[in-house]
Amino acid sequence: MTDSRPASPVRVPSGGDFRQERWDAALAADAERCVRDWLAEDLGHEADWTSVGLVSPTATAELAVVARNAGVVAGLPVGQLVCGCVDEELVFRPLVEEAAAVRAGDAVAAIAGPVRDILVAERTLLNAMGRMSGVATAVRRLVDAIEGTGCRIYDTRKTVPGWRRLDKYAVRAGGGWNHRGGLFDAILIKDNHLAQLAAEGLGPGQAVSRARAFVAQTFPAERAAAMVVEVEIDLLDDLPAVLAAGADIVLLDNMGPTALRAAVAMRDAASPGVVLEASGGISLETVREIAEAGVDRISSGWPTHDAPWLDFGLDWA
Repeated sequence: MTDSRPASPVRVPSGGDFRQERWDAALAADAERCVRDWLAEDLGHEADWTSVGLVSPTATAELAVVARNAGVVAGLPVGQLVCGCVDEELVFRPLVEEAAAVRAGDAVAAIAGPVRDILVAERTLLNAMGRMSGVATAVRRLVDAIEGTGCRIYDTRKTVPGWRRLDKYAVRAGGGWNHRGGLFDAILIKDNHLAQLAAEGLGPGQAVSRARAFVAQTFPAERAAAMVVEVEIDLLDDLPAVLAAGADIVLLDNMGPTALRAAVAMRDAASPGVVLEASGGISLETVREIAEAGVDRISSGWPTHDAPWLDFGLDWA
């Protein structure tokens, strides 16, 4: 059943939201370090002996990067970096825009230059673009599933080690939003923090108050004002205390639609500025009903830890 209510205004934490990834000089530098490691892994600090033995050093060609199935393209700038790191003579030419929806059989880029170098770049480039586009495609499916609700899809830290920023960039290409970039990026009081504090006799509301005091005492005023304090709860009974303590975001863990609707009503009555985030058990089958419960955001690790890659091939023009 489609929710006919008008979409609520987007709520953001009082100090601002998490940093959102975009392709800039800093991300390009991080990606280039990854690319050089990937190429070293494939070449073993030696060479592609198959191509050296069989392909003339003077042979040139243009090949196309072709989508084998439909999805959302992400990672074209990484494809450019791979080619540049292999050989500056390689020309990588995108044929579609980043974040474009493509069909099976669509060419998304062309690579021209020495054939030996194209073959060196091939697998690394296809692997990177395949993973990033798979993440973007999965996120787009979740975003499309909740269209019109006013809710946002956020990622998590369930990313491949070393790929964090590229995974989160791919989430943005799919139309999603980035949660905290790392442990340094925000205060997020999770179940294991609360279990430790419970041993000291402190509940979730007191945990939020302690976090607020820590931030105020530790960071300069500007950073303290921007430091988001989020707390995870799995019981509705804990919600009044964390709202009263001044949490910016409350993560409602593994709550069903009925409990989520109750949480939204409690938030609206007591602290309408607080952001409510649902997480746990998120799937394409459940995400719409969860969004229609009235939460502001839904966080899911599925796109970055379990979504299938988008298959690309490198075909002769």
